[in-house]
Amino acid sequence: QVRLVESGGGLVQPGGSLRLSCAASGSIFSFFYVGWYRQVPGKQRGLVARVTNAGSTYYSDSVKGRFTISRDNARNTVYLQMNSLTPEDTAVYYCGAENVGGVTWGQGTQVTVSS
Repeated sequence: QVRLVESGGGLVQPGGSLRLSCAASGSIFSFFYVGWYRQVPGKQRGLVARVTNAGSTYYSDSVKGRFTISRDNARNTVYLQMNSLTPEDTAVYYCGAENVGGVTWGQGTQVTVSS
């Protein structure tokens, strides 16, 4: 089974940027899509951005224009470039990908936006 490992989280000031990485242990083409989700305590995990095998992208309204999802097929890695961060972006960010076997999740990476 292909595993997903996130990295790149941390503490950043409001207005700053971070780039998250989601590295797959196998081919990301084994998934229909790879997405970034985020979760804060007491709330459900929500979709932030998603990229399909065909390269189509989707963004939630809250991040549109600020975040960019991209994929490096040769490295089996999906990135989330996050710009103009606000405290409301503080959350644990998860990489999730779906194939015929269901959804595979990474372990998550904490992003904290604070001055």
